[in-house]
Amino acid sequence: MSKDTTDSDLLNAIMSAAVDAIVVSDDVGNIVQANHAAHSMFGYEEGGLLGHNVGDLMPNAIAAEHDAFMTRYLKGGEAKIIGTGRDVEGMHRSGRTFPLHLSIGEAKSGNSALFVAILHDLTRRTASEEALSRTMRLDAIGHMTGGISHDFNNILTVVIGNLELAGLRELDENTAEYLKNAIAAAEMGSELTSRLMIFARKGTLNPEPADLGHICRHTLDLLRRTLGENYSIKSDFLDDTSRVLIDPIQFGSALVNLAVNARDAMPDGGRLLFQIDEIEIDDAYMAQETDVKPGRYVRLMVSDDGEGMTPESQRRAFEPFFTTKADKSGTGLGLAMVYGFVRQSGGHITLYSEVGHGTSFGLYFPALTEPSGASDLSRPLKPENVIDKGNGETVLLVEDNPKVRQISEERLRALGYEIIVANDGDSAWRILNETENVDLVFSDIVMPGSLNGHDLASKIRVKFPKIAILLTSGYASDVITSKMRSSQQFEILHKPYHQKELARRLAALLRLSSD
Repeated sequence: MSKDTTDSDLLNAIMSAAVDAIVVSDDVGNIVQANHAAHSMFGYEEGGLLGHNVGDLMPNAIAAEHDAFMTRYLKGGEAKIIGTGRDVEGMHRSGRTFPLHLSIGEAKSGNSALFVAILHDLTRRTASEEALSRTMRLDAIGHMTGGISHDFNNILTVVIGNLELAGLRELDENTAEYLKNAIAAAEMGSELTSRLMIFARKGTLNPEPADLGHICRHTLDLLRRTLGENYSIKSDFLDDTSRVLIDPIQFGSALVNLAVNARDAMPDGGRLLFQIDEIEIDDAYMAQETDVKPGRYVRLMVSDDGEGMTPESQRRAFEPFFTTKADKSGTGLGLAMVYGFVRQSGGHITLYSEVGHGTSFGLYFPALTEPSGASDLSRPLKPENVIDKGNGETVLLVEDNPKVRQISEERLRALGYEIIVANDGDSAWRILNETENVDLVFSDIVMPGSLNGHDLASKIRVKFPKIAILLTSGYASDVITSKMRSSQQFEILHKPYHQKELARRLAALLRLSSD
């Protein structure tokens, strides 16, 4: 065996084994070799990158900067990008951009130069850093708030004590009334600081093993009487869930705060849904929801079909005193108290919202190891542990959120499916009319453009009845579908979803469509 053959085989083995993208280009930027990871990262079929220019893998501004660096290097040997790494943006074939770490090396081939680029996708790391930053910011605010509240309580103790002592003296009627009002105001300040202490996770909790469903049913009876007839309250509780260790009174208060927040987002009435189920958070789940310890959780979802929240409002929703309802006497403490209570209870809270479609909060509490009633924690959770793999079927993924689209691609490929990507319902419909081999459409419901996921599914069912359809949403299914024009019913997978549940639903739909 010749040395050239050995070197070629070794290079091919390295390219195939690498989990990062490796792209080899000539001195004018044309790609002459790329590994499987590169094709997958940028959304090309195997071999589809060959002949492209490396500029096709970058946004225009970065491509121009890269070309200028390479030109200066080739002319004068300026090596600002050779042998060093830097963070840049890559561009997927679909047009979306994503963060990358790029390092470039050079090799000589006769009188010509070859450049080897190694690219590492930073999407997950960026998402983790953002989640960690958000948690650290709220923790810092909590520590500061806790310290201020403690000192303020000491001041209020002195103020109230002196006012009460003054009230023991003989006073005229007006002065007595002034003292009474001052004491009432000081007590209101004391109540305010106690609520801030809950956000700071320094409130006094009395946790006990509890059944979330039992507490929710009692609280919902109260809410039905107080919210009014313009608000429809529904519940969907999984039977026989594990118990959790929480303070029942504070949990009931959290439910009321979430319900009041939903009511304010639905000034003309609306629908409110409470769902309880039990899930396992594992590594696949962690790709979507960071800052959550793996394990078994009981989850409460509270969804409404109200006005929804802007991205900025979502980012700051749990900060104390942040409110979009200042004109309605909003204090900005309701969601902060819910956040503090859930975190102090060892749990986690998520927020999903889009303007015009509503909001959904997820409260996750660690399940106790002891079963509740006839519950047996040794039983496998739904979905079962066996993962249904695909057999090379083609799935059209339709998702407008870049981060969700990225992780959904990875999850579907890991299950053995071929993927076509669309950014919205309109482009998905064009792809379907130009492509013959789509077996299943997996689409978000809430999307920009003239076709939301429900509209797209309705058109597919009429023109392409053999294509299976699975919709997904961060909202409770009967809340979001109530706002859709179509009366047709489709399978809906609730976000965030477990990898095993995604696999099971896809396999079941594909079996049905092939019968």
